[in-house]
Amino acid sequence: MNTNHPAAPVSQGFSTPAPDRLPMLPAEAMSAAQREAADALIAGPRKAVFGPFIPLLRSPALMARVGQVGEYLRFDSMLDVRIRELAMCLVARHVSNQFEWLMHAPLALKAGVPQASLEAIAEGRYPHSTAPDEAAMVDFVTELLQHHGVSDSSYAAALALFGEQGVVELTTLVGYFAMVCWVMNVARTPGQPQPGFSALAAFPA
Repeated sequence: MNTNHPAAPVSQGFSTPAPDRLPMLPAEAMSAAQREAADALIAGPRKAVFGPFIPLLRSPALMARVGQVGEYLRFDSMLDVRIRELAMCLVARHVSNQFEWLMHAPLALKAGVPQASLEAIAEGRYPHSTAPDEAAMVDFVTELLQHHGVSDSSYAAALALFGEQGVVELTTLVGYFAMVCWVMNVARTPGQPQPGFSALAAFPA
């Protein structure tokens, strides 16, 4: 196998391969506002314009504001990185977004999420965990995604472990990543293959 060439991007969606509707704009096609927004993203912790920010670049002011919210949730949230990454994987699977799954499943594994939990999520199964904070988060996020709210018992469990700030940030994290996944689902933004990680399959797997 020739490793000098990058692997082909992973198409978004499960039907016949369809082109990216909103691909990266060439620099010469960007407006001044788009170039400024792109430069600001590159100068920040992300270091590049990629994923949801490619279609969002069509609305540079919106992209900048979305980027700031995501920057806090990904890099500065009081939630442990393991909890954040696992929550992002749950959202990516729920909305079947290849980009976020392929980005965050490896990061979740690196942060300490068990491989078995990631395999369960990919297959649409409940990711049973012996870690109390993971179990509480999974219950909270699963209920939120399925029912648009949470039960008193799931709220109490999350509150006891994460506090009021953590519950608010976890809820916002779920909403933020669902939003950017929807943007990419509509734009058909492809994912980037990761060694050792498979793209999501359609339900049922």
